[in-house]
This record gives sequence, structure tokens and C-alpha cells, in this order.
Amino acid sequence: MKVLGIETSCDDTGIAIYDSEEGLLINEIYNQKKLHNMYGGIIPELASREHMKAMIFLLKKIFYKKKIFQGIDLISYTAGPGLVGSLLVGATFACSLGLSLNIPVIPVNHMEGHLLSPMLDCTLIEFPFIGLLVSGKHTQIIAAYRLGEYEILGNCLDDAAGEAFDKTAKLLGLKYPGGPELSKLARSGIKKSFYFPRPMIHDPSLNFSFSGLKTYAAQVIKKSNQSIQEKANIARAFEDAVIDILLIKTKKALTKKKWKRLIIAGGVSANYILRKKAEKMVKEYFNGQVFFSSLDFCTDNAAMIAYLGLLRYKEAEYPQLEILVKPKWSISNMCYKKFS
Repeated sequence: MKVLGIETSCDDTGIAIYDSEEGLLINEIYNQKKLHNMYGGIIPELASREHMKAMIFLLKKIFYKKKIFQGIDLISYTAGPGLVGSLLVGATFACSLGLSLNIPVIPVNHMEGHLLSPMLDCTLIEFPFIGLLVSGKHTQIIAAYRLGEYEILGNCLDDAAGEAFDKTAKLLGLKYPGGPELSKLARSGIKKSFYFPRPMIHDPSLNFSFSGLKTYAAQVIKKSNQSIQEKANIARAFEDAVIDILLIKTKKALTKKKWKRLIIAGGVSANYILRKKAEKMVKEYFNGQVFFSSLDFCTDNAAMIAYLGLLRYKEAEYPQLEILVKPKWSISNMCYKKFS
């Protein structure tokens, strides 16, 4: 079975084809970084318009040149969470195409796609496991019991980790998206030149808060001499603080559940220091395994949507053809049949 995946949750347009026998065949991404860099952040209305343009461009690139249009058996699309305008573009397109081809169309959850994205490279990952979903809009610790059954153990109370990275990067004068740029700058930073607080690490809950850390960074930057080395030192201290917070909370979750498998996914999971420290922590304290997706699948992509669509189709729990989007769809509520 060949599945066409469509991803338009935010500002990246993705189209991919996943084959149940051969694996991932095609994964194309059109990003809008250049456009939104002009404004220092994502403009939802502009993102929606760009998705409409990019969708046609990517489809022509895939189907006209590679001529595999007739082999598609199923379409899956991101129905949420995300920007409502962007989601509507992908949902409308997917349902229209499914209707014209007379093939099933299934809406899938974007965050569940991220959570299972490491399975694109390693289908042998077993449930249950702890998932750390960390991106520009979400920072969550999830207990994954089985496909479709997830419990949110910890959530972000304000700014997500990725958002804090981007906003702090902007304060440092770095271009959008700022997270990768801040991490690059941090490599030349001198360790312990600054010390940033670790909010909520002693809180009994597994929730996160990064807003105060961002405010603290703003104050430090304002008082600094603004030299390149000083900015690098600040970036290093900020990155160390965020990673420490993420891993302290994740360690608590693994201890609470007494599990030995950890998946870290989402855009921030591409961070090299996070990966290195997570592997050390899981091995040292739990003698367990940690899984990441390849760098191509860390950020928003359609490959994970196509793969998840295949898994969901096997369950046969999906609504009849209808344009459905849910901008705040939680991963803890995976009732596809009622889509509620």
C-alpha cells in the first residue's frame, strides 16, 4: 500500500509517499524561512497563502516527473494541532484529491506523527516508552502505552522550549528561525561564564516553564557588552539551562514509570548537545535506550504523516470523507472515529 502524506501545520509544506513494503519513497519539503525571516517570526496569513502555492509546485515535482500518481492507495494529512489557516489548506487539498481518486483519506495528529517519527528509521521500537516532544510550540512528556494510547505527564505552562530558543536568539540579533542559530553560536561559548536558572526543576510535577528563563536572558543580554564572544557565552549558558531542565524532568518520568525506553522528537531534538546528554543519562541511570529520528525528520515533514496514516488505516478508525481540522487537538485524545 502506498500512502500520500500531506503536512501543512505551520510554515513548512510537506508531501511524502510511504510504501508499506518498500518504506519511504519520497519526502519533499518547501519551507518559508526566507519569507518569515523578514518579519522575525511566522505570519499566519502569509503562511497559508504560501502553502497553496507550494502544494501545486511539490505535486508537479513528484507526480509529473516521477509518474507514480496512479499508485496511491491512501491519503493522510495533518488535521491538528497547528495554525488553522495552514491546516485548512492541507485538509482541503487532501480531501479534494481523495474524492477525485476515490481513495480513503485520513486525518492524523501532528504531534503523534512527531512522537513516532523515529520509527521511520527503526520500526522495531517497542511500546511502552516515554516520549519527550520538544518543538517551537510544544514541550511535553508523554507516556506512550501503545499506538493511540498516550498520557501527557508534563506540559509547558507558557513558552515552549523551541519558542524560548527562537525569542532569545532574536534578542541576540540572530536570524529566524533562531534555535539552530543560537546552538551554532553556543559552540564557541565559554562554559560557566554565565549561570541561568533552571525553573521548576524542584517542582513535584513534570510541567515546564520557560518564560522566566527567556526574561532572565533578556536582562543578561541588555547588561552585556554585546561582543560576539559575550553573546556566545550567553547562548551557551541559555542552551545548557534548557537542556538541563528537559533532561531532569525526563529522568523523573522514566523513574516514575520504571521504563527504559525514551523517544525524543520535534525540532529541538536535532540539538546535538541534547542528544549526547540524553544518551548518557538513559544509559547511566536506566541502562536503557534512547531513540531519535534522523535530522530530516526532526522538523515538520510529511514522511511522518504518511507513516502514521498507514498505521491508523490498519486500525480502520477514521471518519468518512470530510474536511476536518482541529488546531488544538491533543495527543492525549486520539479518538479518530469521532474526531473529538
